Amino acid sequence: MKHGTTKTLRVGCILLAIFFLFCAFALLPQQVQAVNANTVTATVTVGSGPSGVAVTPNGAYAYVANYASGSVSVLSTATNTVTATVTVVSKPTGSICTCLSGDLAVTPNGGYAYVANSGGTTVSVIDISTNTLTATVTVGSEPVAVAVTPDGAYAYVANYESGSVPVINTATNTVTATVPVGSEPDGVAIMPNGAYAYVANLGSNSVSVISTATNTVTATVPVGAYPAGEAVTPNGAYAYVTNSGNNSVSVISTATNTVTATVPVGSLPIGVAVTPDGAYVYVTNYGNNRVSVISTATNTVTATAPVGSEPTGVGVTPNGAYTYVTNYGNDSVSVISATSPSSTIPEFSTASLILVVVCVLAVTICAVASAHKKSTRTNSNSKQTKI
Repeated sequence: MKHGTTKTLRVGCILLAIFFLFCAFALLPQQVQAVNANTVTATVTVGSGPSGVAVTPNGAYAYVANYASGSVSVLSTATNTVTATVTVVSKPTGSICTCLSGDLAVTPNGGYAYVANSGGTTVSVIDISTNTLTATVTVGSEPVAVAVTPDGAYAYVANYESGSVPVINTATNTVTATVPVGSEPDGVAIMPNGAYAYVANLGSNSVSVISTATNTVTATVPVGAYPAGEAVTPNGAYAYVTNSGNNSVSVISTATNTVTATVPVGSLPIGVAVTPDGAYVYVTNYGNNRVSVISTATNTVTATAPVGSEPTGVGVTPNGAYTYVTNYGNDSVSVISATSPSSTIPEFSTASLILVVVCVLAVTICAVASAHKKSTRTNSNSKQTKI
């Protein structure tokens, strides 16, 4: 009889544990963050002719330069709505054939946004805390792109018309140097260590490498036809350059300043951005309304996302969760769910975690009770044997 009681207790405990586990996992699907990667999850209407975009370091806002309306739209990434609009001087990007993602940049501390006004000769400085214009810096003829050094001390500007790169001291908002580069510079990106600036020269099919220590060109790298934009990987090993003239992306090794790979993409690639983990490169294809996603491990296109009309600029949030793409042709911004494993990791609710703990406790109690019953029965049998 006692043996039957122990067996019944064990079976009951097992059934109870199974019940609690079933309840816990029944709650799990409600908590899975199932977002299909590389699909548009939101579309935000902004100003006229949006081209460049830059995400703040804290990921809270995306700043969008609107070429045709001469303004900058401020998007809340939490709600994907425009929370402010800042009017700047002249048109804040390049023309249709040269507009790209690099025509505005946010300082690393998130304090200011520098906007290239290609319709004139200036760069506008926006105070992010108040979303007001605080300075206007004269730089040269038709500035179309800007990048800020990692320490926030300098902003490098590509002057399309004058074939030069003026260097702005961000402390004084004055130009402290001007570097001659190739013909029609159209994009600029700076190494993560701040040592070099890479400038895409659309008119000469090359990339100029500027030493930021001396503000001189130390190398010139031949790339594809009409290079428009570029971005450097977070580890600084490679620079990805969009070649709008032959629908490809050149991959430059920054160690040797040579092209190590050429990746075919969509029609008329312009904007380019690298994910924070360095795993993927997002390229806007102005000619066929697509965004190509390149794996940096294989330098092949692993996904293509349809977006709005004439996509130009692209920026990725610091956590890698979303990519913001400006659509010049229909005055909007497409928000793409990025290729990030963290976007599909299951998250247990508090209730499911409690049930799992209860399950473990139930199994433990049953095991202890079963062992106690077995010990009692053994002792009883031992006493009977002695008698």
